[in-house]
Amino acid sequence: MAEANGSNTSQSWTSTQAYVMAVLCLLVGCAVGYLLRGSVGGSSAPAPVAAAPDQQQGMPPAGMGAGGGMGQGQEMPSPERLKAMADKQAAPLLEQLKSKPNDPALLSQIGNAYYDAQVFPVAIDYYQKSLAINGKDAGVRTDMATALFYSGDIDHAIAEFDHALKDDPKNGNALFNRGIVKWKGKMDVTGAVADWENLLKQDPNYAQADQVRMYVAQAKKHANIKPGQKTDKPAM
Repeated sequence: MAEANGSNTSQSWTSTQAYVMAVLCLLVGCAVGYLLRGSVGGSSAPAPVAAAPDQQQGMPPAGMGAGGGMGQGQEMPSPERLKAMADKQAAPLLEQLKSKPNDPALLSQIGNAYYDAQVFPVAIDYYQKSLAINGKDAGVRTDMATALFYSGDIDHAIAEFDHALKDDPKNGNALFNRGIVKWKGKMDVTGAVADWENLLKQDPNYAQADQVRMYVAQAKKHANIKPGQKTDKPAM
């Protein structure tokens, strides 16, 4: 938040601060800050949105997918504990992989195990191996793009979402996630809203439609704020 300067009680917000506050309010206040899984074969629960690397402010993720077993208010396991959990879940899949090393579905399932435990670099590695065999799987590519975002590689994440949507233009989860990454990672309100409105147009009965509409309404409040511009109102 902006700090008061001396005895001046008015607060001045830059566009960056406004965007960050909008994201934090959605993440903490509304508790709906989730990117969606694109592929099958792993947790059906959404993984938590982590703020973009320059926006994290030391805050822990909002929650975990089913693979991590975390609930609201519980302490986040250490990275070492998460890795151990993922290793245990992946062990039988890795055993199968010995006899089926070129099975793209199996490789993506292993990626899912590490994705759900938020061990994103390992997840990305297995997704890449799966896509090297079946490069047209938009669901797997969506998961890899999401993991790239969590890892801080925002531009690469968007490029992979673009690739997934080139292969499958009506992939709802890819559109949903790309919109969030454009907004949270690039402050590209116009691009994010375009993705979400396109998603709602293509699939009015999309399972997360209400959430999408909420994001559209919130993002549009800041559509005309330019980088560096001052405003006397916080984002929410």
